Amino acid sequence: MRLIRLPLLLVLVLSLAACGADDEPEASGTVGATTEAPADTGGATTGAAAGSEGCETVEAPTPKQDGGQTAPTGSLDSGTTYELVVETSCGDFTITLDPELAPKTTASLVALAESGFYDDTTFHRVVPGFVIQGGDPTGTGTGGPGYATVDAPPGNTQYTDGTVAMAKSAAEPAGSSGSQFFVVTAPDAGLPPDYAVVGTVTDGMESVRAIEALGAGDGPPTQPVVIEKVTVEES
Repeated sequence: MRLIRLPLLLVLVLSLAACGADDEPEASGTVGATTEAPADTGGATTGAAAGSEGCETVEAPTPKQDGGQTAPTGSLDSGTTYELVVETSCGDFTITLDPELAPKTTASLVALAESGFYDDTTFHRVVPGFVIQGGDPTGTGTGGPGYATVDAPPGNTQYTDGTVAMAKSAAEPAGSSGSQFFVVTAPDAGLPPDYAVVGTVTDGMESVRAIEALGAGDGPPTQPVVIEKVTVEES
């Protein structure tokens, strides 16, 4: 699964203590192909509620085919603001993209969204106090578009509340991305500058919180959270 590395994993195993906010989002696996399962946090929860107000009770969608997409060759218009409106079973939120910071990756996200790639997929990993993670067509944490982009983030990058970045494997270079993205829900996730930052949640953070409230430890939410549609808006 594409997820975020857990630099304190050894400490967690030895101490049997939970440290969810220190988990490190890592995507572990090969580029655009299969990836490892989510990192284990020792089965500990972080005190999140078993349910979340504002979330509809829905069934998980039928998994989509892994891969099969072609990376875009063009770039986004520098004079245009691009927003991704993410409609979910827990409400909507808007991501304002930053093409200057990640030109290849933001162009990829727009192309995938416009093709319907993200529609009827799920948030497959929810770690309260850390991140919510989605964008896998298979819903298993192992899928992607079948290609990768690379936009290495600056060395001073910080992953703070509302930051949207891309998951990658430990073996891939900094800034590698497929389709799996995560939204940071911690004041500061404490991550190294390895993950391409594509934008910020500028509206609907309450929906992100509702999704976060369905987390229990490090893994799938306690009920399916469906990305019903992702729409690209330009201004």
